[in-house]
Parts: sequence; C-alpha cells; structure tokens
Amino acid sequence: MKITLKDGSVKEYSEAKSVYEIALDISEGLARVACAGEVNGKVVDLRTILEDDCELNIVTANDPEGLRVIRHTASHIMAEAVKRLFPDAKVTIGPAIDDGFYYDFDSNPFSRDDLDHIEDEMKKIIKEGHEITRFTLPREEAIKLMQERNEPYKVELIEDLPEGEEISFYDQGGFVDLCAGPHLMSTKGVKAFKLISSSMAYWRGDSNKARLQRIYATAFNKKDELKEYLDKLEDAKMRDHNKLGREMGLFTTVDVIGQGLPLFTPKGTKMIMKLQRWMEDLEDNEWGYLRTRTPLMAKSDLYKISGHWDHYMDGMFILNKDSDDKETMALRPMTCPFQYYVYMNEQHSYRDLPYRMAETSTLFRNEDSGEMHGLTRVRQFTSTEAHIILRPDQAEEELTRCTELCHYVMTTLGIDGDVTYRLSKWDPNNKDKYLGDEAYWNSTQQYLRDVMDKNGIAYTEADGEAAFYGPKIDIQAKNVYGKEDTMVTIQLDCASAEKFGMYYIDEKGEKALPWIIHRTSMGCYERTLAWLIEHYAGKFPTWLCPEQVRVLPISEKYIDYAQSVCKELKANGVDATVDSRAEKIGYKIREARMDKLPYMLVVGAQEEADKTVSVRSRFAGDEGVKPLAEFVEQICTEIRTKEIRKELPQEEKK
Repeated sequence: MKITLKDGSVKEYSEAKSVYEIALDISEGLARVACAGEVNGKVVDLRTILEDDCELNIVTANDPEGLRVIRHTASHIMAEAVKRLFPDAKVTIGPAIDDGFYYDFDSNPFSRDDLDHIEDEMKKIIKEGHEITRFTLPREEAIKLMQERNEPYKVELIEDLPEGEEISFYDQGGFVDLCAGPHLMSTKGVKAFKLISSSMAYWRGDSNKARLQRIYATAFNKKDELKEYLDKLEDAKMRDHNKLGREMGLFTTVDVIGQGLPLFTPKGTKMIMKLQRWMEDLEDNEWGYLRTRTPLMAKSDLYKISGHWDHYMDGMFILNKDSDDKETMALRPMTCPFQYYVYMNEQHSYRDLPYRMAETSTLFRNEDSGEMHGLTRVRQFTSTEAHIILRPDQAEEELTRCTELCHYVMTTLGIDGDVTYRLSKWDPNNKDKYLGDEAYWNSTQQYLRDVMDKNGIAYTEADGEAAFYGPKIDIQAKNVYGKEDTMVTIQLDCASAEKFGMYYIDEKGEKALPWIIHRTSMGCYERTLAWLIEHYAGKFPTWLCPEQVRVLPISEKYIDYAQSVCKELKANGVDATVDSRAEKIGYKIREARMDKLPYMLVVGAQEEADKTVSVRSRFAGDEGVKPLAEFVEQICTEIRTKEIRKELPQEEKK
C-alpha cells in the first residue's frame, strides 16, 4: 500500500500498519510527540490499522486536533480520579471543548477542595503511566459490561446507538470508559492540566432529566502554555461583566424578582440612557428611520398570523392560556408584527418605499434557567429594533446600509475588532421549523451571500441558526471566556408580507408584496453593556461614563469653589460630582482611580484664585493646571466626538 504524507512524499508497505507504526518509521521523535493521525482528512486513533492507499498526516500537540486528543485523554483520567475518590459517582459524558474539557457526574456537588484532591489523584494516575488500549464489543456485551460496572448513563448511551454500530471502549489500567476516541497511547502523555470549576448541568441538556455535576478543566502540552492560559483566565475573571458590573454598581439581581431580570442602578441606567439617546438620534436624524411605539403584549391571534405561535411558542411568556373567560395573551418576543400594522395603517405606493420603522423595544424571551448569565442572557431586554419595508429592487442597497450602520456603531463604540460575521441558514433536515420551501431558502440565503461578498465582508456559515421566516447576517462576538453570542442581526424576510396581507401599489397601480428587513443596529442594550464592561474592563470612553468628572477640594475651605466648578460642568452637559468628604486629598484621588473615573479636578487656594483646575486623568495622570473654561471645552469636545482616548502605560504617566 502507498501512504502519501503531508509533504507529498510516499511511503510504501507490503503489509498493514498502524498509524503509530508509520509515525515510528518516519522518525522516533515524531512517534514520541504523535497524538493521532489524520487519514484522508479524518482524525483517527494512533492505533488505527491502515490497509489501503491513503493520505496520512501525523497529528501532534502543535495541531488543534492533537490538543483535543490530549484534552480528551485528560477527561478520562479525571473520570478515573473521581471514581477512585468518590466510588458512588456515576460517569456520563466527558468531551474535549474549544478551551479544555469537561466531564459530567451523577454525584454530590464538588467543592474547591474536592477539585484539588481530584487533581492530586490525576497526577498519580499520570505518573503510573498506564497504557491506554482500545477494544470493541457487540451491543449486548457492551450493555452487560456497563451494567456490571453500575454505570446506567453509559447503558443508556449504548442503547441509543443504532443497531450494528461499532461500540468501542478505552481501558487505562483497569478504568474502562465507553468512547469513540481517539486517545493518547498512555496516561503519561498528559503533562499540564488544571481543574477550573464545577457547576450543575442536566443530563443531555434537558432540564426535565437528572441534575449532574460538571467539572470544567483544561490541558496543554506544556506547563508554560497552561500558565499563559490561566493568566488569561484570571484576567477574564477580572473583566467578567457579571462580576465587574456588580462591583462597579451598574446592576444587580434579586432572587424574589427573578432570574434573568436585572435591576439597573442609577449608574447603569445612565449608561443605557446615553446609548439609547445616541442610537435614537442617529437612526432618526441621520439614517432615515421613523420612530414607533407599540404594545408590550398582544392576543395570541397576532402570533398565529406571524407564525410565532407555531414556531416560537416555547420561547414566549403566555398569559391566560387555559382560561375560558379571558383572552389568551402573550408578552412580545419581537416587535415585527406590531410594526407591520403601523405600516398598514396607511396605504403606500412604490414611491414611499423603503419605509423604515425603528423602535426602542422592550422584549421578553422565556429562556431556560440554565441559560441565564448576567446581562448577556436575560428574560427581559431592550433592543434597537427596526423593520424596513421595501421593494425587492431596493434590498441590496438597504442590506448594505444596514451593515454600514452596524459597522459605524461598533467602530464608534471601539468594539469593531471584536466581531465576526455569520450567515445563519435554515436546517434542511428539519424543514418543519421554517416557513417556505427549499427554493425560497436557497434563494434568500444566496442573496445575503451576494451582499456580503460584494461588500467584502468575510463570514462563516451555520445551519439551523436562521429565523423561521428567513436567513440572517449575524454579527458575533465572544465574551471573556470565549463563549460566542449574537450581538447584532440583519434578517431578510420575503415570506411574512403575504401572511399579513401587506402590500404596496406598484408602478402599474397594482398591489405588490414587499420584502422586509428585520434588523438591530446595536443589538440589545443589556448585552451591549456587558460587552462594553468586558472590552474596557470598566474603563469606559468618557462619553459613556456615568460619572465623567469628580471635583476634589483639598479641604473644606474650597468646597464652595468645587461646587461652582461642578455646576459649570453640569451646565455644559458633563456628568460631574463633588467629593466633599473630610478626607485627605490622597485618599480621594485613590478612590477616584479605583472607581475608574476619566477625570479628577483637584482644587485649592491657587485654583480658586485663578479660576483654574488641576487636572488628573485616567489616561495620562497629572495633566497640569488649566483654566476652567479650557477644560470644559476639552471634555465637551471629547464627549461630543465620542473620542476613545488611549491610556498611557503606567510608567509614562506623570
């Protein structure tokens, strides 16, 4: 047989060889670092026997696939350690993920001390250096093996496999786990790992099934790589909006109010108000939108017309559903059908289009409790929602304008470099979830491809992420832990107008069905605020800060002057306060720094006499003494232009 290697060279063998044997034949050094093989593009176990001509690449820890094999092996080592320490625990599943691995157990919750003990036991298993071997069993024997080992979750997994499926196991010194692989050759191959945290999870992600305990962990090939990752993780924890936002006093949550229902403090509310005023002025005055205001709920009849009742009911809060004497109502999960009726309130001709309607929309989504997280996944949120009713010949220009508006918003916020674009398509294997036939979806998806290609937008594609009525351009961003969320969405809908009887009068005087673009310009304010907290680590651009200037009198004698400075700043639209406490000036300055304020103005006898202020900033440190009028003009310009002023390195600050 002929084995074509990655560099194009060919190895010939007269008999079958395992991937590991071929790696060893190439070089002993390569065999030592090999994690898996890639045969004709498919990652396989090093133990895999090759009998026919093929293309082969030896995968090492330097390859993403090799790192996944290390992490997968580490997950089995962790499972064995848990079983040694907690014999009554039942194992379920333990995959490698993008930044590490996890394993779910039917067990009592794990404390941090438990995780430390599990780490120590894992080190013992690694040091023991057990060879990892693979074997297969017929279905009934596989079930019997797991029953004998009292592992009911593994039994269930095997029973769900198709008839005739090869059922493989891996044995590492007596610990046997159901697994398709691939794995390293020995437990000694895992060199650097760390158990990160534990949390509750549901068996197979179903809240109606057993509550499990999940241990998150990570593994790398080298200790310095692990250290670098853990340092980044520590920075992520410091930036985590759910932690930092609460510490900064921007929002809170209360159990008796409910999960996914954040309360915004005056500071957090101030930031959202600034974003909202900016977006409304931007859309209305510069981008040609008309503002609407529509109800927060509607009868079920509306959602039956739109299709949400059939396709989105599980995500809605429904009122009086089983009542015989009250109308069935639902809180709105979107604004589109409401705005359709605003459009239909008057007759429109082709000359009136595009007709752009925008609304600051409070929406409600019945998210699962396990999905709730801070401000990024909530049950009530407020969105920069808009719907554009247009002729088909206007779609390309309007979709382009939508992408340009989003780019402008993200650039102004300083977060344009954080995002990626995704074409979210239907799932052709689950057609009942969607309106329209295959031809409809192929044509609308291609339309969005063409728009992004023409505008030079790089994007990925994902099946099953479309709205039920049409495909989307989704603008994606990752949080500090690497989890991706949709921040902004632009959706093409060529199906809803007919359902609602929406039309316009065309050039011939006949009724014609419009197309609809559903879009946000900044997504929802809650998720955007979370994004900004993490991106800036709480050190926001001046225009966004809830407190932009704090005036610090050096003693009580200068409080009156400090108050007059503050009054002048407020008169010019600057959010300013006075720290009039009887504390030393050094203490006041340190507290202002801890609060991440853009500017502090220190005032004393000389400043009062000269009508000046001593300026200290987060950006440059001591900026010197300036006339009050000069500073007012400086900060007002910074706020008006939404400048993102860069912070100098600590050693360069005065």
